[in-house]
This record gives sequence, C-alpha cells and structure tokens, in this order.
Amino acid sequence: MPDVIFPGPDGRLEGKYLHGSEVNAPIALILHPHPQYGGTMNNKVVYNLFHVFAKRGFSVLRFNFRGVGRSQGVYDHGVGELSDAASALDWLQGVNANASAVWIAGFSFGAWISMQLLMRRPEIDGFISVAPPANMYDFGFLAPCPSSGLIIQGTDDKIVPENDTAKLAQRLSLQKGIKIDYKKVPGADHFFEGKLDELTSNVDKYVKASMAAAKGAPAS
Repeated sequence: MPDVIFPGPDGRLEGKYLHGSEVNAPIALILHPHPQYGGTMNNKVVYNLFHVFAKRGFSVLRFNFRGVGRSQGVYDHGVGELSDAASALDWLQGVNANASAVWIAGFSFGAWISMQLLMRRPEIDGFISVAPPANMYDFGFLAPCPSSGLIIQGTDDKIVPENDTAKLAQRLSLQKGIKIDYKKVPGADHFFEGKLDELTSNVDKYVKASMAAAKGAPAS
C-alpha cells in the first residue's frame, strides 16, 4: 500500500493509504493509540482495523499523529491531534470526493479523538471504538452521540476497565435513534494480545452488516 504525506495543521503528516477498487467507494479513517506511550499507525490493532475496512472495499487511511514517525510537530495533549485527524479526513475526502459513506475508527487514545471528530463532522455515518479510555478522559461531549457504532472492549483490560467502557456504551445507548453495539472479547487485555482474530471478526461482522443495511440488503 502506498505511503502518503499530506498537509496537517502543524506540518506534514505521514500515512498509509489504500484506495478502494469500486467507484464511489466508502471511506474510513483509522486513529492510533497514545503517541507518548508508543502508539503509531503500525500498532497491531490499528493495522487490523485498517485491513478489515480494506477487505470490505473501503478507501482507507491510517496515519501518524504529529511528532510520531515522519509526522511533523509535537504532542499536543489531544487538541492538536484532533486537528490532525480533521486534516486527515479532509485529505481522505479530497481523494474520494464522491464517497458513498464515511466511517471513523480509533483505538484507545485514538478512540477518544475519533469520537470528538465524530461530533464535529456530521458527514460521518458510522464508528468503531476499540477500548475507549472512559476512565481517563471525559466523553461527556457525546451529548447526543450523532451516529450509531460499535464499541468493543477486552474483559481483562487493566488499562481501561471493562466496567467503565460498559457504562459509556450504556449511556450512549439511551439516546433515541442511535444504536450502540457493545461487544466484549473474553480474556483480552488492552492490546488484544492473542485475541486480534476475535477483535477483527467482531469488527468485520459489524461493518458488513451495517453496509448491507445501508443498501437495504441482507448481510450475506
């Protein structure tokens, strides 16, 4: 897949991009975990999310936040990273001006950033949130959550306790017109070591069913 460099708010940003083969392919943006704790676009969870969307025919982009890899700038406590994500989505939409759908996915810190972007970009149709750090960051901005999506969490996560994520999913599920699917991966730690196949299977089933429903067809 091609390496890409695109402009961000604080210099260039580095990414990996795969263009969908169909005309007007849907698009997906994937966000990585915390830059100060080793998070990059090559994180295994991010890599697997990327390939789930690619398998489903999406044009898909993952990229490094500012200060990671060849991306310019320095860590900005989530503020600049949200601006980076907005620039990445702008670039992705520019390359796919007639995309049939827009999705966003994030893991851990990337899930927090992705949900903030979801609030700011009404064109986003669906989301995947993996181990959102509900115990570390305030998700109160999701009032109301503008899109249905999947939240997925490991039961043995010592960084983000499953109970905190379950409470977030339950709160979002109370909103009218929004359907939040909450899936637990038994025995999975924060990084889904040894459980990546189960993670990707859950995500793939959700994306497949959601895209089929959008087309009014059964998820065959």
